Amino acid sequence: MASEIHMPGPVCLIENSGEQLVVKEEALEILSTIQKPVVVVAIVGFYRTGKSYLMNNLAGKQKGFSLGSTVQPHTKGVWMWCLPHPLKPEHTLVLLDTEGLKDMEKGDNQNDCWIFALAVLLSSTFIYNSMGAINQQAMDQLHYVTELTDLIKSKSSPDQSGIDDSADFVGFFPTFVWALRDFSLELEVNGKLVTADEYLEHSLTLKKGADQNTKRFNKTRLCIRKFFPKRKCFIFDRPTEKKQLCKLETLPEEQLCSKFVEQIAEFTSYIFNYSAVKTLSGGIIVNGPRLKSLVQTYVSAISSGTLPCMENAVLTLAQIENSAAVQKAITYYEEQMNQKAQMPTENLQELLDLHRLIESEAIHIFLKNSFKDVNQKFQRELGNLLVANQDAFVKKNNNLSSARCSDLLEDIFGPLEEKVKQGKFSKPGGYYHFLQMKQELEKKYNQAPGKGLQADVMLKNYFQSKEDVVETLLKMDQSLTEPAKEVEAERIKAEAAEAANRELEDKQKKFELMMQEKEQSYQEHLKQLTEKMKEEQQKLIAEQENIIALKLQEQEKLLREGFKSERKKLRREIDKMKKRQLCGICTIL
Repeated sequence: MASEIHMPGPVCLIENSGEQLVVKEEALEILSTIQKPVVVVAIVGFYRTGKSYLMNNLAGKQKGFSLGSTVQPHTKGVWMWCLPHPLKPEHTLVLLDTEGLKDMEKGDNQNDCWIFALAVLLSSTFIYNSMGAINQQAMDQLHYVTELTDLIKSKSSPDQSGIDDSADFVGFFPTFVWALRDFSLELEVNGKLVTADEYLEHSLTLKKGADQNTKRFNKTRLCIRKFFPKRKCFIFDRPTEKKQLCKLETLPEEQLCSKFVEQIAEFTSYIFNYSAVKTLSGGIIVNGPRLKSLVQTYVSAISSGTLPCMENAVLTLAQIENSAAVQKAITYYEEQMNQKAQMPTENLQELLDLHRLIESEAIHIFLKNSFKDVNQKFQRELGNLLVANQDAFVKKNNNLSSARCSDLLEDIFGPLEEKVKQGKFSKPGGYYHFLQMKQELEKKYNQAPGKGLQADVMLKNYFQSKEDVVETLLKMDQSLTEPAKEVEAERIKAEAAEAANRELEDKQKKFELMMQEKEQSYQEHLKQLTEKMKEEQQKLIAEQENIIALKLQEQEKLLREGFKSERKKLRREIDKMKKRQLCGICTIL
């Protein structure tokens, strides 16, 4: 089980120097230690609207994110607080508090747009915090939503199906939560009491007309409806009397408005229960290291003057994790082979059977830990490394066998060599006496266990190295006639030739076995890859179905509201997505 993260307080994740955004190393190091899936909750809003107070409540603390008590904004950039999730032990809660929008001390408000876009890209729940009611001024202040199409790309290149890039935003955008602070109005629409959610939906109702004022009125509302189909609204009374607001973080609960305390409890309960794990396209669950990579990739893109691209971020993350997956698979293979291979093996098949079993497990480990392996680059790398490792283990097996056989030959035939040196066979009848002893020792060698598959080769090579000794003893044996010596010499040659042929046949069999093994290895890679690709494709199709379902809901709303032109645009978008989805299904089949 991954260790819990215990941060005593927030740290700066992305610093806004006024000129550029800079990722802070301390925060990245913290993220790199979080192996659990992360639930990322980000808050955005104008300065001095109580954003940090909400986030401190989610952290279960009175103090943490800086509230400030003056007109000067405190939070600069994006601050991060990682905590054990209060309701989901296997998850980590990551809170992101952002600097106030429209900070008068900023010379350039472009960074406001980037802060807003980063909060959307990084979070699974996005909270927009504002004061008072949802009116046209509030909508105008939320113009950042309308700029997202100019700040974010979902794909690195235009979709061949002709679908607008922003059509896919709904697939990876977070749940949108609008927090209305110091709300003093009755929740009433057309004389009927409504819920906060119904109030939000009513506020997003479009106006009919083609003039500029109507288009301006509808623009932000259309973007919220299009990009954030999962929406929630919370209202909050003023927490205490005005003069006490500057001391809000030190006030005990009993000194706060009871209604406000209830509203805060309802808000935190919703966030804890319904905020989802941060997930990328393809069902990729985000943990700390993956969130770290996303932060670095997005901020790097902004700093270089390009647009943050979701597809590029996922591919960058895939490069990192696929490389690590290759290493993880190879490490497993080497550990298992070293542990389970009883070398030297008696035959090559025994080693190859073990290799095939562990190789299959290694491929499974790689595929389990990898994703979006474009053109199977990393799986091919794994395949090459597995072949190299297999060859290395075969070579090691041969070397161990050769070493063991060499020691065994020295032990068994050493006494025979000593007798030759002492001249024990340099007399009439000595050759046959030598031959008899040699055959007995050869039998002893062949019966010895654990020699490995180099046993015959090493014996042949040993006898080959002693050919001059045998030839000398044969010539010196005066008890043998010349014709008998010639017959014996021919027998020795025939025996050597037979041994050479056996070695050649053995090499051919081993070669065929290795080729067969490589083919089986290829088929194993192909089989597991095909299953993985089907699984990934099915996830993508399921995602597309979910996006289409959400768009169909919006289409129905537009139909009820009588906005035919907007409905037709959405209908064309849905039709193109269905066509793209059909292509994906055909790919699986």
